[in-house]
Amino acid sequence: MALARLELRKALADWGLSVLEDSAVLILSELLSNASLHARVTPEQPIETSYFRSSGGLRIEVHDGSPERPKPRTPDPEAPDGRGLLLVEALADEWGVADRAGPGKIIWASLSLQEAADGGPGHG
Repeated sequence: MALARLELRKALADWGLSVLEDSAVLILSELLSNASLHARVTPEQPIETSYFRSSGGLRIEVHDGSPERPKPRTPDPEAPDGRGLLLVEALADEWGVADRAGPGKIIWASLSLQEAADGGPGHG
């Protein structure tokens, strides 16, 4: 997971998108944590990450081999986990799940430069 965060930070710096770094790295961490907890990871079906610069910002993707779709849930206030997708939902402009070639799915999140300039989702 540390390598994926480092690669994302480097890509953001190279693309001039460092303003998105804090939110992007947290989103990536949460998506990777979710995938590692729930996906079937094998040498043939590893968890993979992709980052794409778009005209308005950034798209983060986490690919895994599990067909199970993630769903935000209301966590028990005393539980130490269960808030990852709520964080993604709060930080990303939008997020979702898509099919991919082969088994599994892609979980993606988009961040825009406009939202970052306005102070984040819901501040503009």
